[in-house]
Amino acid sequence: MSYLVPIQRPSSVRHALKLNFLSPWGDCLVAAKSNRLEFYDVTSEGLILRHTKTLYGKVTMLHKLRPASAQTDHLFVGTDRYMYFTLSFDWTTNQLHTEKSYQDMAEKAARESQTGDRCHIDPTGRYMTLEIHEGVVNIMPIGRPGRKKSDVEVGALCDPIPTRIAELSVRSSTFLHRRRPEKDKPRLALLYEDSQNKVRLKIRELDYNSTFKNESESAELNELEDGGYNRELELGASHLIPLAAPCYGLLILGESSISYYNDLENHVEQTPLEEATIFVAWEQIDDQRFVLADEYGRLYLLMVKLSNRAEFEGWQLDQLGETSRASTLVYLDAGLVFVGSHQGDSQVIKITPQSMEIIQTFPNIAPILDFAVMDMGSRSSDAPVNEYSSGQARIVTGSGAYKDGSLRSVRSGVGLDILGTIAEMAHITGMFDLKIGPDGHLADTLIVSFINHTRVLHFDEVGEIEELPKLNVMSLDESTLFASSPPGNRALQVTPSNVRLMDLKTDTFLSDWQPADDQSITAVTATDDFVLVASGGTNLTVLSLKGATLPVQAQRSFDASSQIACVAMSSILPNICIVGFWQNAAFLIMDLQSLETISTNRVEEDNVAAVPRSLLIANVVHDQSPTLFVGMADGTVVTYSIDPENYSLSSRKSMILGTQEAQFKALPRGDGLVNVFATCEHPSLIYGSEGRIVYSAVTAEKATCVCPMDTIAFPDSIVIASADDLKLARVDEERTTHVQSLPIHETVRRVAYSPDLKAFGLGTIKRTLRDSIEEVESHFKLTDEVLFQELDTYPLNQDELVEAVIRAKLDDGSGELAERFIVGTAYLEDEDNAEKVKGRILVFEVTAERKIKVVSEIATKGACRCLATCQGNIVAALTKTVVLYSFEYETSSKPFLAKKASYRTATAPIDLAITDDIIAVTDLMKSVTLLQYGKGERGLPDSLVEVARHFDTLWGTTIANVDENTYLEGDAEGNLIVLNREVTGFSEDDRRRLRVTSEILLGEMPNRIRRIDVQPTPNAVVIPRAFIATTEGSIYLFALITPGKQDLLMRLQASLAEHVKSPGNVPFMKFRAFRSLTRRAEEPMRFVDGELIEKFLDCKNEVQESIVDGLGVGIEEVRGMVENLKRLH
Repeated sequence: MSYLVPIQRPSSVRHALKLNFLSPWGDCLVAAKSNRLEFYDVTSEGLILRHTKTLYGKVTMLHKLRPASAQTDHLFVGTDRYMYFTLSFDWTTNQLHTEKSYQDMAEKAARESQTGDRCHIDPTGRYMTLEIHEGVVNIMPIGRPGRKKSDVEVGALCDPIPTRIAELSVRSSTFLHRRRPEKDKPRLALLYEDSQNKVRLKIRELDYNSTFKNESESAELNELEDGGYNRELELGASHLIPLAAPCYGLLILGESSISYYNDLENHVEQTPLEEATIFVAWEQIDDQRFVLADEYGRLYLLMVKLSNRAEFEGWQLDQLGETSRASTLVYLDAGLVFVGSHQGDSQVIKITPQSMEIIQTFPNIAPILDFAVMDMGSRSSDAPVNEYSSGQARIVTGSGAYKDGSLRSVRSGVGLDILGTIAEMAHITGMFDLKIGPDGHLADTLIVSFINHTRVLHFDEVGEIEELPKLNVMSLDESTLFASSPPGNRALQVTPSNVRLMDLKTDTFLSDWQPADDQSITAVTATDDFVLVASGGTNLTVLSLKGATLPVQAQRSFDASSQIACVAMSSILPNICIVGFWQNAAFLIMDLQSLETISTNRVEEDNVAAVPRSLLIANVVHDQSPTLFVGMADGTVVTYSIDPENYSLSSRKSMILGTQEAQFKALPRGDGLVNVFATCEHPSLIYGSEGRIVYSAVTAEKATCVCPMDTIAFPDSIVIASADDLKLARVDEERTTHVQSLPIHETVRRVAYSPDLKAFGLGTIKRTLRDSIEEVESHFKLTDEVLFQELDTYPLNQDELVEAVIRAKLDDGSGELAERFIVGTAYLEDEDNAEKVKGRILVFEVTAERKIKVVSEIATKGACRCLATCQGNIVAALTKTVVLYSFEYETSSKPFLAKKASYRTATAPIDLAITDDIIAVTDLMKSVTLLQYGKGERGLPDSLVEVARHFDTLWGTTIANVDENTYLEGDAEGNLIVLNREVTGFSEDDRRRLRVTSEILLGEMPNRIRRIDVQPTPNAVVIPRAFIATTEGSIYLFALITPGKQDLLMRLQASLAEHVKSPGNVPFMKFRAFRSLTRRAEEPMRFVDGELIEKFLDCKNEVQESIVDGLGVGIEEVRGMVENLKRLH
C-alpha cells in the first residue's frame, strides 16, 4: 500500500486574474498553480500573498462575476475534471465559500478541446461561454433585471445550455464589442483551422430565447446572414483581441503580421511586422494600449492609432524588454504587469517610458525535466542513519526551458522572517550579544566587530536601535574576538592584544591580561567561569573569571609544528577544553585545570587529511550525550558524541555543507538545548528531532556570521550579517522547502550526479533567434556540485540533441572501475534520408583537470531516448528497440561499445529501471515490460527475454523500482500506478502478468521518478522509497506504508474525505480516482494522499473527534502519527 505527499508544491502559473475579491476596498490577484489558488494583495511595490487554497482538480480557467447583492467579485473556476463553480470570500473569517457548482459538464460523445479550455463573458455581462469540447460551446446566461426566475440573482450564473458549431479546431475566440450593445445581439468571433489546415475567421451571433411559462431556454450560435468574413488568414494567426469604442472590430495577432478586422465593413487589413515572432499572451491596459508577450520572452507595448475621425488608422509596436516566457499577463495598475510563467520565474514588471523594470520575482521550478538526489549526510559514519530526512538531502532539478532554463537546488529547511535592516555595514567579522541592563536576563547590546575596529549598538525596550560612541571602558579601536556578560554585572572583551574584564554596575575597569612578548591572541572561547586563550599560535592559557581579577589557571606551550587553529569549551562539560591544530588534522581533549592531554583525535576521511577550523560543544538532542561539532576547511562538518564520564568520542558522522569551513553559533532554545547555526555557502540550522541530529537549509544564503539577540522588543531573534548589511530576523519554527537557482539559459534536459567526481553532468539544449530563424544546438556540460560552476562543455553535432545522460562505473582498461558519464543523443528527422544514422552513444571521462574527454562513441540507427547500466553493460532505449552494449577494449587505451542483445518493444521505449538482471521498460503506449538479461554461455549470445508485462494501455513517462518486484510508473495523463510481479504465481500466466496493486490520479504529468533507499526505524509508519518530479514544478515523496498502519491510514483518509470539503464541493475520491482515455475509476486504489491526511492537524478539536470516531484509536495517537508524517518533509 502506498503513501504520497508533496514536498514541493506546484509553482507553474498558467492562469491568473485581477478582481475585487478579498475585500470590498481593493483589488487582488489570483494565480492558479495546478490545483492551488493563491491570492495576493496588489501594492505599489508588488504582490503580497494573503491566502492559499487547494482544490480537487487542476485549474483550467478563471473568470470574475459580480452578483447584484455581493460586495465583492465572485470567482468562476473551471477544472480538468469538468467541475465548474463560483467562489466568494468572507473577509471577516478569511474563508472561501462555494456559491454555485456545476458537477461534470462533460460531453461524453465529444472530443476534448486540443487548443485549451476557454471562457468568455460578453461585454454587456449577459452571457458566459465555455469552450471545453471541440464543436460545442456552452452558453451560460447571467441573471439580469427583468428575469422572472426568482431563484436567479442578478449577476449570477444560470445553468449551461450546450450549442454546437461546425468549427472544431479553434485557436482563439472572443466576444466583439457591439456599437449598440443593448439592442444588438452578442457576436462571438472564432479563429479556427479548417479541414485543409487553412486559418479562417468566423463570426457567429448568439441567439438566446427563454420561455417563462415552461421555464425552458434555448441558445444558438448562428452564422451571419452575409456569411461573415470567409477569406484565408495568415497561417500563423493565433490570437484575437477585441477592440472597444471608438474602433470596434478585432486585432488578429500572427507570426508575421497584425491584422485589423473591421466588423462594419467585414474587411481585414493586414500590416506586416518588422520582425516575425510568435505571440503567446496579451493583456489590455486601456482601450488603445495592450501588452503582448512572445515565445522568446520579449514584452511589447501595442498602441492602436486613431485618425482624426476616431477611426482605426493603424498600430504601433514597441519592445519593452525581456521577461520569462509568459503563459498569462495581468495588468495590475499604475504600470504594473504580472507575468505568469510556466517555464520560468513569474514576475511583476513596471512599464516605464520605452522600457520596463522587474520589481518582483516568484521562483518557479517548472517544468522539471530531470533531477538528481544529492545525499547531504552520512558521507561517512560509524552509526547508521535510521530515518530519511529531507532536510539532509538536496534535490537538484533541471528546470525551465530555453532561455529560462536553470538548475534549481531544492532543499527542505528553515525559513527566516526578516524583521528589518539594522544598518548597512560591510566587512563584519564577528558579533556578540551582551546583557548590560538592570535585569541582566535579556540581551540589550550588540557588539559588532570589524577588521580593525568595533561598534556598539543598543536596543531599547520599544525596539529603537542606537549606536553608542563608547561602552564602559571597552576598547573600540581594534577588532573584538569575543565578548560576553559573565555573572555579577560584568562584561568580558577579548581583542587581539588583551583580555579585559569590566564592571557594568560601576562602569569601571576591573582587570586585564596580555600575552607575553606582545603576541597576538588568535583564538578564544569562554564560559561563565573561565576564558581559554590561544596566543602566538602555540601558547594556550586558561584564565579564571570567578573573581574581580583574571588570574592564570593553567598554561601550556606547544612546539612550532603544532599551530593552534581553534578552541572550544562549554559549561555542560566544565572540566575539559578541546583544541584543534593545523598540522595532522588533529584535535586534543584536555583537562581544563591543568591543560594535560586526555586524548588525541585525528579528523580524516579516506586517508585525506582535513584541517579543523571551528569547534563547538553543544547539547542538541534530548536525553543524549553532548555533541562535538568540528568544522573542516573543506566545508565538511564532523560530529561526535562525547561521553560525559570519560570524554571518549563515538558515533562519528560527517556532512558536507559547502567548500569552505562552517562557523558555528549556538542559538538557545529555552529548554536546555541549543540549535546550531552553521554559516558557509549553504547556511544550515542544526537541531535535534526525534533522537537524531537534523541539518536543515536556511534562507540566509549571504550570511557571514550570526548572533542570538533575545531582547524585550524582539524576543527570540537573531542578528544576521552579510557582506553589505546587518539584519534582524526570527527563525521559523517549521521547515519549508527552499529553492536556490543557477541560471543556465539553456534547457537542462538531463541531470546526472557523480558523488565520486563531485560534479554534475548536464545535457542542455540552447535556442537562439537569428534573422527570424530559430537555431537549436545542444551541449554536454560538467558543473561543480557545490557552486554549480561550469567546468567544461562538449558541443554536439549540428541538428543533434541530447536525450539521455547517466553516470556509471566502467572498466578503465586496467581492470579497475572508473567513473564515467554516458550520453545518448538523437538527430533531428531527415525526410530525405531515412537511412541516415539517427543517434549516438558517447562515453566521457573526466580528467584530473576536471575536463571532459570522449573515450568512446557508437552510432545508432534510432534516437537514444534513455540509458541505464546492467551488470557492467550499457542498456540503451532506442526508437523501437532496447539494446544492450558491452564496454570492451581493443587495447588498454581504446575502448569500444559492442552490441550484445536487443529486444523490440511494442511502440517506443521511454524510460528504464534496472534491478540486478531485470530491466523494466516503460513504453510510449503499452505500459511496462520486464526483460531479463541472460549472459550467453557455451558460445550462445547474450539475450534479453520478456518475463512479464502489464497488458493495459498506458502512455508511460517514467518508472522506478521501489521494492522487490514492485514498480512505480507514471503516465502522461497524470496517473501513478504501482505494479507487482508475482514471481511465485500459480500459473505461467500469473507470473507473466504485472498486477496493479495501487493507483491514484496525481493530476500532473510525472516526468521523472528517482528511487531512494532509507533504513526505517522500528516504529516507522511509512518507508520513503522515491521522489517524483512533475511538469508543474511539484516534487512528491512516495513511500510504502508499513503493514500495521495500512488499515488505519486508509480508514483515516476515508473519514477525512467526508469531513474536509474542497471548494466547489468536489468529492475527494473522484478527484484522486485513476483516469485515462480507456478507463475511469471511482476512487483511488490502495493509495493514501498525505496532503489530505495532514489536514487533520488543521481541523478543530470537535471535528478531529468526529474524524477518529470509529477508527479504534484515540485522537492524541492520530495527532502524533500525523505530526510524525508531516516531519518527513
